[in-house]
Amino acid sequence: MFDYTTTQSAAASCALASGGASHRSETIEPPMDRDRTDESLIALRRILRATDLYGRDLARDAGLTAVQLRVLQIVAERGRCHPTDVAAQMGVTQATISVLIKKLESWGLIQREQSATDRRQIDLTITPAGLEKVEVAPDALQQRYVRHFEALPDWEQAMVVAVLERVAGMLGAGNFDAAPVLAAGDITRQARGTNGETGHGAPRNGIVPGRNRAQ
Repeated sequence: MFDYTTTQSAAASCALASGGASHRSETIEPPMDRDRTDESLIALRRILRATDLYGRDLARDAGLTAVQLRVLQIVAERGRCHPTDVAAQMGVTQATISVLIKKLESWGLIQREQSATDRRQIDLTITPAGLEKVEVAPDALQQRYVRHFEALPDWEQAMVVAVLERVAGMLGAGNFDAAPVLAAGDITRQARGTNGETGHGAPRNGIVPGRNRAQ
């Protein structure tokens, strides 16, 4: 005779055992989603820290921002060039490059001369003081990134660009007007030394306060 009560009890026991095993498995598995979130935030934090620390090192050693140094590097590489050439290479507007050139010229780092080939044009040249700034500056963070990025295969470059664009969109910065310059804040700002003063040059007392590089 078919014992319905016994069969029902056995089925319930199997279901309970199965549910218990599932519960135990879920308890043992690590919270992967949370770990990945933390890892992504740590990666972003490292990028921000690298940019910030490089900016401080550059302000301390050369009294410049990363953008100002890039202008000097371009003028030094070209020997003589027009402001429009520098603006095109950096991907910034003519108005922005004019502000940068004016500051660097006032500091005696570059000079403007009338072009020998077209007297309506102005040529930029770097001064000995400007060359000295380029030489004492730490290895440029942007050029370091460019070297590594351009060494990647095409598919990996596309993947990196896609991920970075997605991150920018997630942070609400996908539509920001930005130049292809690895620097934070207004790119026409002056360098800020470790003593909190703006301007170019080392701290007046010659002492560089210690910095906390902890993550």
